[in-house]
Amino acid sequence: MPGFDLGGLGWSAELADNLEQGLEPGRVVAAHRGAFDVVTAHGSVRARLPGRLLHEGVDVAVGDWVGIAGSVIRGVLPRKSAIVRSAAGRTSESQTLAANVDVAFVVSSLGPDLEPRRVERYLVTIWESGATPEIVLTKADRMDDPWPLVAQVEAVAIGVAVHVVSAVTGQGCDALRARIAEGTTAVLLGSSGVGKSTLVNRFAGRELMSVKETRVDDDEGRHTTTHRELIRLPGGGVVIDTPGLRELQLSDGGAQSVGRAFADIEALAAECRFGDCGHSTEPGCAVQAALRSGELSAERHRSWLKLQRELRAMAVRTDARLRREEKRMWQLRVRDARSRTRHRPGRT
Repeated sequence: MPGFDLGGLGWSAELADNLEQGLEPGRVVAAHRGAFDVVTAHGSVRARLPGRLLHEGVDVAVGDWVGIAGSVIRGVLPRKSAIVRSAAGRTSESQTLAANVDVAFVVSSLGPDLEPRRVERYLVTIWESGATPEIVLTKADRMDDPWPLVAQVEAVAIGVAVHVVSAVTGQGCDALRARIAEGTTAVLLGSSGVGKSTLVNRFAGRELMSVKETRVDDDEGRHTTTHRELIRLPGGGVVIDTPGLRELQLSDGGAQSVGRAFADIEALAAECRFGDCGHSTEPGCAVQAALRSGELSAERHRSWLKLQRELRAMAVRTDARLRREEKRMWQLRVRDARSRTRHRPGRT
């Protein structure tokens, strides 16, 4: 791609100000084991991280802007957003799903996959990332009346745009495509088989991502995307397709994002008689009053409490990991100091 304009991928003057002199800018469009596909103004490069950056634990994700020399990534430019999830299990380690995203589409099909509790979890993660979340409900053509399910999602996606689309009939697809303007980066997130790759193919005007036939038993498409990939769309804008997520563990530090995703409950909590209300048996609790009246559903309340507990547990694990790391670094400094003392000239 000689003479390729990086502006179409979102390159800006602000990014240029952070690029180290002598390095060529590029954007990571795919990640492989130990290597990254990077698009520069002069073409596509299969690049790698040097040992020093690997040792330092430098994180590189699809969507990152990097400075490269030849085929070596020498630095990662500051991100404006990063969609991060914690690794599965009892750990505080995290994984960056996509970087420098402007709008994140939470994709779910109007059928067995639709689960408001899962939508809430995605919204917390996206608000925390710095991107703007929007909901995409696919396969509208397969339901006579999808609107009761749409209403369930709208009830938990407060202040978030909800798109009802069908890749078969084209319903809602043009309006969704218009959200990915020139210089805009979007990412599609969701479970396997909900139609993410089908949407990418429709936007691209050709089959870029492999899609298999739907299953007869549950009307869901079979997931075939195996890695995250950034794709430039005809007419401008880029989209990152992702493999289906079986689970989405929250990352540390999302307390404010929980409040944003549950703005209705946070507004109720602000009306409680006591500022330190635990929202259980305290007198004058507006949250409990809303539960009794039916204004607040018990399912949404339980989800709010569950996500808060997850964040507290994650904070504890993160603190423990940082203490272990500090202890390890202290032990290394002591060992190095003793080594220098033993080898000081003049000692026997």
